Amino acid sequence: MSRLAHRFAELKRAGRTALIPFLTAGDPSADATVEFMHALVVAGADAIELGVPFTDPMADGPVIQAACERALAHGTSLRDVLAMVERFRERDSDTPVVLMGYFNPIDSMGLEAFGRRAHEAGVDGALIVDMTAEEAPDIAPVLVKAGVDPVCLIAPTTGEARIARICENAAGFIYYVSFKGVTGASSLDTDRLAAQIAPIRQATDLPVGVGFGVRTPENAAAVAAVADAVIVGSALVSQIAEYGNDTATTTKKLSETLSAMRAAIDSADEREQEGESV
Repeated sequence: MSRLAHRFAELKRAGRTALIPFLTAGDPSADATVEFMHALVVAGADAIELGVPFTDPMADGPVIQAACERALAHGTSLRDVLAMVERFRERDSDTPVVLMGYFNPIDSMGLEAFGRRAHEAGVDGALIVDMTAEEAPDIAPVLVKAGVDPVCLIAPTTGEARIARICENAAGFIYYVSFKGVTGASSLDTDRLAAQIAPIRQATDLPVGVGFGVRTPENAAAVAAVADAVIVGSALVSQIAEYGNDTATTTKKLSETLSAMRAAIDSADEREQEGESV
């Protein structure tokens, strides 16, 4: 059982929703990234999504695009990101880490070499944003063979037949994009989420995480009512942009933000369990 599968199984038994924060690796530095990762685990993260900086992050809004630019300005590469995961693993052997990025850097390294190196570094999953359902049968099995779960994206415009096709090649969890657009670009409409997620639950037993637009503890609690994981990115990355030159202050701000979301999610989970027991 992979680290991701084990963590989601633990959470399911406990009746808890996963909280997965996103950071852009290397923003503002490799040392800061590793420190932020550990602080977020203490603040309540169940897994960590680590963005691989890329020159053309097409699915990302201006906040994460700017973070990629900052990380690339001092030369952060895919190899550097894997080294950050290795350093994180020196103190944390339990928290799952998922890399999120685009295929070009992986292709430059070589898919098999990436899978092997990622597994050795302690990476548990890879979400390749621009991997299509047509390409997945050629890519996903290589990752699985290396011991890396291919986490797949599903958009609100995806039809049921394509959902099933995507799920066939996915592992770890499904990342459901909560609205049409890029990260951080719109407000979250939680009223529609349950209906939108229903076809995914019919197609797979994998946990479903929801991201894009989770900014507040209230957003996080609302998503927790219908999803297996709450994914938060721009709300954290914007704090790094604001306070990044002061690592201690940034760490404190990130921890406070994630702790508030963790508390809101836990309260929502408790209310749901109380409702089920009535």
